[in-house]
Amino acid sequence: MKRAAWLQDRRMQKFRDVLSRWERGGLSMGEAGELLGMSERQFRRYRDRYAEDGLEGLLDGRLGRPSPRRVPAKDVQLMLQLYREAYDGWNVKHFHEHLVRDHKFRWGYTFVKTQLHTAGLVERNKKRGAHRRKRERKPCEGMMLHQDGSRAAWLSGRPALDLIVTMDDATSTIYSAFLVDEEGTSSTFRALLEVFGAQGLPLSLHTDRGSHYFLTPKAGEAVDKDRLTQVGRALDRLGIEHIPAYSPEARGRSERMFGTLQDRLIKELAKQGLSEIDAANAWIREVYLPAHKARFARPAAVPETAFVAVRDTATLAETLCVQDNRVVARDNTVSWHGLTLQLPESPLRHHWVKARVRVQQYPDGPLAVFHGPRCIARYTTQGVEIVTGPTTRSVTPCSPPSRRGLPMPRPAARSERRPSLTASARGVTEPAQVGTWRNRRVTTASTSWPPRNAKGARPCPRATSMSASMCH
Repeated sequence: MKRAAWLQDRRMQKFRDVLSRWERGGLSMGEAGELLGMSERQFRRYRDRYAEDGLEGLLDGRLGRPSPRRVPAKDVQLMLQLYREAYDGWNVKHFHEHLVRDHKFRWGYTFVKTQLHTAGLVERNKKRGAHRRKRERKPCEGMMLHQDGSRAAWLSGRPALDLIVTMDDATSTIYSAFLVDEEGTSSTFRALLEVFGAQGLPLSLHTDRGSHYFLTPKAGEAVDKDRLTQVGRALDRLGIEHIPAYSPEARGRSERMFGTLQDRLIKELAKQGLSEIDAANAWIREVYLPAHKARFARPAAVPETAFVAVRDTATLAETLCVQDNRVVARDNTVSWHGLTLQLPESPLRHHWVKARVRVQQYPDGPLAVFHGPRCIARYTTQGVEIVTGPTTRSVTPCSPPSRRGLPMPRPAARSERRPSLTASARGVTEPAQVGTWRNRRVTTASTSWPPRNAKGARPCPRATSMSASMCH
């Protein structure tokens, strides 16, 4: 029995009971109307109609007539057919949005939900569990970011992939979302570089306790905040607080967002016919994220922002990367995860043997070797040096093993020896002496006295004076 007919039967039965009490004189007409929830005048009308037509006179004339606002049956059938053929498995809210946007459906969400439940196409929601108080959102954007990955079959016809999402706690705005084969340190740095470069540096980052985020000495216990991972080292250097989550409820906001994404994004990607990761990431970035923000983002309680703008994006990229120290081998090479990086010759030093260098691997794959703050060389993902100018391989002249297979350096030719600065110029005769040897006066200041003998030596002045006196 329909609810309207059942309620009408109940009203008629109650009216007969109240009318019999009024007829016996137990109630006044005003009291009888008050018990029935109507005025005294309305009770009088009902009494007269009952006296003339009996129970038929009390029936509601609107019952049995179709409502002028009723949805046509053909529209209901079209809606159910669309769900079976094109939107099977979609939730009611998502399906209703597409009905309104793409098919110009004018009826409300509740009507669509009721029809789908009646047709058995959508199951009713289960009863919720115990009430839990949600954590309040941060007052302004940039105070806390959530980052997590969700593994699912995001693209039809492909194995499961990880969707890396970075969202704001205050507004639920997704700043970055892309698909990768597997979540890890590189995907984390890639997402942080996108967000920090576009928005700025936040105050804190809230993540789970994955091995690329934190080091947990013993399962189930607290993380070790003294021994940092690559991600922890980068965040600590940027001054960003890294907050670990110890339960799924602590990540409730991001977990609910992933539930929405798994329910909507998978179907949207299938509807677009996207099966390649690069094409899917481009569509997510350019089409889906703006629409998702307009649909689900909410304004912050405080309109200000806590992001700190980054002036030099290049410096940010040098921080958000994998870094590790190495010692240069005797052949001026550095080993890095199966690759051998040959260091080029540098004008700063003769060789790099036994020097402590730092190898950096960026999120997109390239490598770089640093000695202190100076970059020695850059390499591709395969370990091939990226040459920006003419360079040569570094040679170690002090170790014989390092010269094997390398060109030997040729010593430079000696230049001609320059004449002494005190030697007389060519073609210039010795100046003549004027006066005695003690009071000699020469015509050229650059010459000296006494003159040289035949062998090119000068006699001792004392010996010359003694021989002169002996001659006299």
